[in-house]
Amino acid sequence: MKTKAVRLYGKNDLRLEEFELPEIKDDEILARVVSDSICMSSYKAAIQGEDHKRVPNDISKNPVIIGHEFCGDIIKVGKKWQGKFKEGGKFGIQPAMNLKENPYIAPGYSYQYIGGDATYIIIPNEVMESDCLIPYEGESYFKASLAEPMSCIIAGYHENYRTIYENHTHEMGIKEGGAVAILAGVGPMGLGAVDYGIHGDRKPSLMVVTDIDQARLDRAASLLTVEDAAANGVKLVYVNTSAIEDPVKYMKDLNGGNGYDDVFVYAPVAALIEQGDALLGANGCLNFFAGPTKTDFSAKFNFYDVHYAFHRITGTSGGNTDDMREALKLAGENRINPSIMISHVGGMDSVIDTTLNLPNIKGAKKLVYTHISMPMTAIADFAELGKTDKFYADLAEICERNNGIWSDEAEKYLLANAKKI
Repeated sequence: MKTKAVRLYGKNDLRLEEFELPEIKDDEILARVVSDSICMSSYKAAIQGEDHKRVPNDISKNPVIIGHEFCGDIIKVGKKWQGKFKEGGKFGIQPAMNLKENPYIAPGYSYQYIGGDATYIIIPNEVMESDCLIPYEGESYFKASLAEPMSCIIAGYHENYRTIYENHTHEMGIKEGGAVAILAGVGPMGLGAVDYGIHGDRKPSLMVVTDIDQARLDRAASLLTVEDAAANGVKLVYVNTSAIEDPVKYMKDLNGGNGYDDVFVYAPVAALIEQGDALLGANGCLNFFAGPTKTDFSAKFNFYDVHYAFHRITGTSGGNTDDMREALKLAGENRINPSIMISHVGGMDSVIDTTLNLPNIKGAKKLVYTHISMPMTAIADFAELGKTDKFYADLAEICERNNGIWSDEAEKYLLANAKKI
């Protein structure tokens, strides 16, 4: 079977190509990809090429398919897996397989025949052996694509910890009923973190979300409202730190003059890490969530407080299969809404430019439908484009009915009416 895919050949060298897939082996699965969400990690892999820890050294000769936040349909199941997976079923994939022999190998980074930015793929045996191919019964493909980034967010909440003094053990997870600060928290992943903090099982009593872009803060506040948070027992406060002389004091005052139990840093900025350190209260934990591209990235941290105030620091890179299952479950129950993370939608032919320029494209998540041809287009621009194009006019009307965000209805319309690749 022929597939179209975006493949990585080296640093900043992405190519959209058509090529033949080999016949699947008895322990493999043939699948059709429908949607993929472009991640900043794909940008990092594209610009770092062979230097990226998940990317093989021989990609100039054996290119890999990029994209790791994808969903699609199972087409053909090899003999080994026919008792567990059914043809025609939808699937999601947890790319962080954490194989003992190679902990960094992952779909979307390391393989010639599996990645999210493709029309058809071959799922290798190790994905199933790692229990990382997850059946998905939801109606829409995009929600399963966004389950992967949501699983990373959920992992961050699970990763935080504090010390129990009496027996020198650790209590995992954010402090229930405590105070959470999410710094640079209104990007796509930050929005997911706010959503999960409000609607997950383990909630804080106070959540303060910061950024320096008022437009992004306003959008976040319209999607994740203070009123809905309060109805779920969480006091939610959005703060533009660029307008405040002493953000640390201001934020501590919001918490009765106290430090925060859990701080998440969602941008790789040294000053932001240091601000997070200053915000920590006794036995608090700082989670550096945003992965830097520079291997020598560093920031100051108060080690006096590490010793005497039990300040903790951790980092989160990817979730596990249980986190993925939780994300799919919460989305299926409509407790979280991954749609809020999407700001742009495009087709396969938009992947290369979008990936290589991702840091410069404003907005939140960029969603790709791999079987269509469409420029990467902001949902906010649908109405203007619709003045001369009925396709965009219809999408604008659908999104407007759904609070200005992507939806099951929008996906169905796009898949039925968009130009095929």
